[in-house]
Amino acid sequence: MSATSSTIVNLPDQRTATLPKKNYINAEDGILSWLLTADHKRIGILYLITITFFFLIGGIFAGLIRLELLTPQPDLVASDTYNKLFTLHGIVMIFLFLVPSVPATLGNFLIPIMIGAKDLAFPKINLLSWYLAVIGGSFTLATMVLGGVDTGWTFTTPLSTHYLNTHVVTAGLGVFILGFSSIFTGLNIIVTVHRLRAPGMTWFRMPLFVWAHYAASIMMVLGTPVLAIAITLVALERTLHIGVFDPALGGDPLLFQHLFWFYSHPAVYIMILPGFGVISEVISTFSRKRVFGYTAVAFSSVAIAVFGFLVWEHHMFIMGVSNYSALVFSLLTMLVAVPSAIKIFNWSFTLQKGSITFETPMMYALAFIGLFTIGGLTGIFLGSLGMDVHLTETYFIVAHFHYVMVGGMLMAYLAGLHFWWPKMTGRMYPEAVSKLSAVVSFIGFNLTFMPQFILGYLGMPRRYHAYPAEFQVLNVLSTAGATVLGVGFLMPAIYLVWSLKYGKIAGNNPWQATGLEWQIQSPPLTENFVESPVIDYEAYDYEWLAHKTEQEVTTVG
Repeated sequence: MSATSSTIVNLPDQRTATLPKKNYINAEDGILSWLLTADHKRIGILYLITITFFFLIGGIFAGLIRLELLTPQPDLVASDTYNKLFTLHGIVMIFLFLVPSVPATLGNFLIPIMIGAKDLAFPKINLLSWYLAVIGGSFTLATMVLGGVDTGWTFTTPLSTHYLNTHVVTAGLGVFILGFSSIFTGLNIIVTVHRLRAPGMTWFRMPLFVWAHYAASIMMVLGTPVLAIAITLVALERTLHIGVFDPALGGDPLLFQHLFWFYSHPAVYIMILPGFGVISEVISTFSRKRVFGYTAVAFSSVAIAVFGFLVWEHHMFIMGVSNYSALVFSLLTMLVAVPSAIKIFNWSFTLQKGSITFETPMMYALAFIGLFTIGGLTGIFLGSLGMDVHLTETYFIVAHFHYVMVGGMLMAYLAGLHFWWPKMTGRMYPEAVSKLSAVVSFIGFNLTFMPQFILGYLGMPRRYHAYPAEFQVLNVLSTAGATVLGVGFLMPAIYLVWSLKYGKIAGNNPWQATGLEWQIQSPPLTENFVESPVIDYEAYDYEWLAHKTEQEVTTVG
């Protein structure tokens, strides 16, 4: 073994020393103990339940959209209803599901354990962030009862400031509250990583999952207030007629675009960076190798956080910005792809000559790499000035965005959920069915969104519910794919719940992974560790794990 891995971590035997202690799952505890908990693991589970509900609502909206697009004529819902459907689909999926999906669930659950801490730095603020997410989500969903919002998820002015048949203020208030939840989560992660790492857990011994969340948290804290300001100004102009964005009142119509996209393009990386962290853990574990170029992957997360704030104007190429600024932002858009390409390159080299096994998390991770790569490559077309003018208001951008966020982020989320489910619950799920769900989701996703690239290239505009008849075949394929994709997403909800009672006992480390979370019992103790561990080995050191396992066998023998 290398010199850095020759000393074994000083970690008390959590299996024997902690048997009398309770883990965070306790059948005797009532609902109130969960609603008032300060345990980061329980709060992560609360988030998991909450965002699963929001995902179901957003998925229903998506299903209705695809049913409407089965035929060229608007024969299922009226045009105004269709506008409200795709608006709420976008708001729910982005702000209520994708932004908190990995950081608030898996990040909340795992980061303290991964760095050897007993909880996040601010446990009560962590609970408050969940309550804010529930309250913000409730305001957002209340717009369904009140009559809906039809501005698109971007709240674009003047649609959001002039028209009266849309409940922008209610939806905006929900997003505003959700922003505070996001800020509190990001702040908690940043302080925890800086202040609560176990002895020996240096920056370059941290799992890449933690690096990715740290970079995303910086973006949450710096970017979210700008969105809050933009939404507040929209509400003020709409209710008090203060001239901010309306030229008739002395406002600037492009100002909202700058404010909104200054947050909302970094928000893409807020969503995808934690997913990158998941993939690093899964690829390493099921290749039995240390991540190739660990340092480069870690710094690429930070580079994405920096570059992510420098490319917002590529969303505005057709909105009257100067040719000079468009040229500069086009160049910056190309450069932001480099850190993401580094990750794809390094994951590929990690796979090379690895002892690869195809458990369910690995299948989702490989699906992520393929789909995210397609999303990234098609983003180059949208960063190019000439192509963007033709494509930006078409279904090409719908396909691109979904390949990045659904094919990317959602696949990474499912990879992480399947990877850490045995640690979270102490139970395994049925492997054959879970592998089938990964395959069904991958096929359904490509059948749904690949035709939309063609539709966009041919000129079909997005956000329209009526279209020329020659586009019907591709739309029927897309709707059929959405049906398959829905089945693929429904299957994990069934067998994961089933596994809670009937799944096999997982054991402490069913994947034989090296992370600190795999060296403690499943489910973890309420306080995570009896004593603070002392870390003296590198991340993803499988030689250390083999040595440790050999010592345990020898001791037992």
